[in-house]
Amino acid sequence: MFNELDKYTYADHFFYKINDNLSQVCNAPIDKSGVYVIYALKDGKIELVYIGHAGEIKSDGSFLIGKSDLGGLKDRLVNGSQFGSPRHKSWNQQMSAEGIIALDVYWYVTHNEDYIDNPLAVENKLLSIYREIYGELPRWNSKD
Repeated sequence: MFNELDKYTYADHFFYKINDNLSQVCNAPIDKSGVYVIYALKDGKIELVYIGHAGEIKSDGSFLIGKSDLGGLKDRLVNGSQFGSPRHKSWNQQMSAEGIIALDVYWYVTHNEDYIDNPLAVENKLLSIYREIYGELPRWNSKD
């Protein structure tokens, strides 16, 4: 769905199941910024439920990479707030309430020696594409 992500070669994904330790299963880098796309696995189906970003470009063109605990994409995924509390707490509750078996979290670093793409701009582009296709935002983006 998102050909825009093909150029980002520093990318990977991980699975998260209820009661996993999110900090342990998350393989996102602590020193890079980028975007992430989250799919829910439920009843044998896969649904894109959230698109997010970590980091921003400062006025001098350099990256501001969050360092509140772990840092970078990993920190945003593990400690970022969603559904009113940090994800390492709120995802279990939300998954249980929705009957979700697992999340498949894909992350993409949006900068390297060849390009510096603003993670927020990339996130907005992905959300725009999603809205064009489905007429609305992903479910969990609508709950932010």
